[in-house]
Amino acid sequence: MAKRVSYKKLGLVNTREMFKNAMAGGYAIPAYNFNNMEQLQAIIKGCSQSQSPVILQVSKGARDYANQTLLRYMALGAVEMMKQMGNPIPIALHLDHGDSFELAKSCIDSGFSSVMIDGSHLPFAENVKLTKKVVKYAHKYDVTVEGELGVLAGIEDEVSSEHTHYTKPEEVEEFVSKTGVDSLAISIGTSHGAYKFKLKPGESVPPLRFDILEEVEKRLPGFPIVLHGASSVLPQYVDLINQFGGKMDNAVGIPEEQLRQAARSAVCKINIDSDGRLVFTAIIRKVFSEKPGEFDPRKYLGPAREELITMIVRKNQDVLGSAGKA
Repeated sequence: MAKRVSYKKLGLVNTREMFKNAMAGGYAIPAYNFNNMEQLQAIIKGCSQSQSPVILQVSKGARDYANQTLLRYMALGAVEMMKQMGNPIPIALHLDHGDSFELAKSCIDSGFSSVMIDGSHLPFAENVKLTKKVVKYAHKYDVTVEGELGVLAGIEDEVSSEHTHYTKPEEVEEFVSKTGVDSLAISIGTSHGAYKFKLKPGESVPPLRFDILEEVEKRLPGFPIVLHGASSVLPQYVDLINQFGGKMDNAVGIPEEQLRQAARSAVCKINIDSDGRLVFTAIIRKVFSEKPGEFDPRKYLGPAREELITMIVRKNQDVLGSAGKA
């Protein structure tokens, strides 16, 4: 049996203090998903440069892709890289959309400082039971836990749903009190993936349900709220992808001004995955189109990494408000 590794030995922190500070300061912590070394480098560099706390987010699929043992050392390397840059920032390592107690336990035992257990697809009582079980184990090791109420539409890794089920504000108090979770992901109109809304010509993206968010805030004053599926599907990168041979028709995301409004409220964590994927894909396609003879991965992954750094710095400054809050 593998020996349990404490996240504290890796130089990581849990999300408790991060969220407390974000709530007081009217900003949200960025939770950037990564799948490879270049994305991880960009996240650390971008957040270090902008002096933003950060949550390194790993899905079940990404953990399988990277290998769980290698992932631990990547996290350790990320912390050391941050220290060498001379701009210390708090870093959490978080499981995104954990779907079982066994997966959450495995992540906790291998050095994650925070885990999400997503029982939102289950009946309420079963969601409570599963989440409570994860919380009981995680809190033994001072690992923070994110739960979820409500279902987001869209597809991202193993997470898939055709329909949105908005969070019912009347359920949040009971869920939080019975489970003991440290934060709660709610559904107010965000959606997973790059094709968040099926819009007809001339239609605008439907506004987020801030009425639900406000009601949740009233029922859970001072409690950290999380938004999933919050990429803006930045048009300039969709356009680049299409310009250089891609086919991404009708890709649309959450307007950044709505995310900034959410970040000023009880929303302490905003998840960003698709935007990072779009940046990488756009720049790699551009390099391949302009230099069709290029075969050195450093020559196309490197420019993609640099563009992702630029995007992250801007997101932290202009959208989440987390720049300068490390």
